[in-house]
Amino acid sequence: MAESVTIARPYAQAVFRLARDAGTLAAWSDHLQRLVAIAHDPEMAGVFDNPKLSATQLAELLMSLSGDSGNAELASFVGILAANERLVVLAEINEIFEQLRSADAGVRDAIVTSAFALDEAQLQALVSQLEAHFGGRLAPHVEVDPALIGGITVTVGDQVLDASVRGKLEAMATALKN
Repeated sequence: MAESVTIARPYAQAVFRLARDAGTLAAWSDHLQRLVAIAHDPEMAGVFDNPKLSATQLAELLMSLSGDSGNAELASFVGILAANERLVVLAEINEIFEQLRSADAGVRDAIVTSAFALDEAQLQALVSQLEAHFGGRLAPHVEVDPALIGGITVTVGDQVLDASVRGKLEAMATALKN
């Protein structure tokens, strides 16, 4: 995993700079998502591993399936990935690209872990409070973990806000031991 992210990062950064400078971030996001969907098709795994297909043939196939065969920049990008045998890291490229895009827009990811499922109104109220606390726009990703007993934990970057019952019980246990 870490190795594939390391391989994917320079490609994602290059595409991000290209898209940002051209003002086509949304279009590139769509292109990458479409390419990832094609690459994750079970039948395509066999095609990528087929030694009879050249890098050019793989790139042309991927471009024809994407419906973007007229896009020269995208064709060049896919051709480079195919020539360097990097088509297998398309998902990581897309993930890093989206992280760069969010950071550029001033939006940070927030992992909200709750003991119970949150409805949309609760989530919106929580996000507005968290944005004030963390000082910026947040894109919430909600996970449910009944082991929290009650409350939530929020992770934004390297900051963690623990407002869970389990966290408070652990803090009390530590205080009692000291």
